[in-house]
Amino acid sequence: QVQLVESGGGLAQPGGSLSLSCAVSGFTLYQTAIVWFRQAPGKEREGFVCSSNSGPDRYYSDSVKGRFTTSRDNRKNMVYLQMHSLKPEDTAVYYCATSAAGAVIGGCPLYLQEADFDSWGQGTQVTVSS
Repeated sequence: QVQLVESGGGLAQPGGSLSLSCAVSGFTLYQTAIVWFRQAPGKEREGFVCSSNSGPDRYYSDSVKGRFTTSRDNRKNMVYLQMHSLKPEDTAVYYCATSAAGAVIGGCPLYLQEADFDSWGQGTQVTVSS
């Protein structure tokens, strides 16, 4: 059974940092990419960075470039999101997701299609506020 579990969310001040974790099970992490999504209040969910299993990581949002980085430890079945210089507009529920059907086994897709992702974590809340 494919399972993803996010942790590490919470409250941060503007300019601060937070790190999120995504624990995966039920599949082989090194064989698939993992994408981080977020959904802010009243907005659509957006994918913003991909942790690649083959080739470079990929960013899908300019708003996080230079501030957020993703990494992984395949042996521990863990994917991480490090967030720095946080802004109030980063407030959202953050999700990690993948495709159990194999849609992202070849690394991060050039164009992100949420419909390709069939396995999601429950989400973790990140709030950036003073």
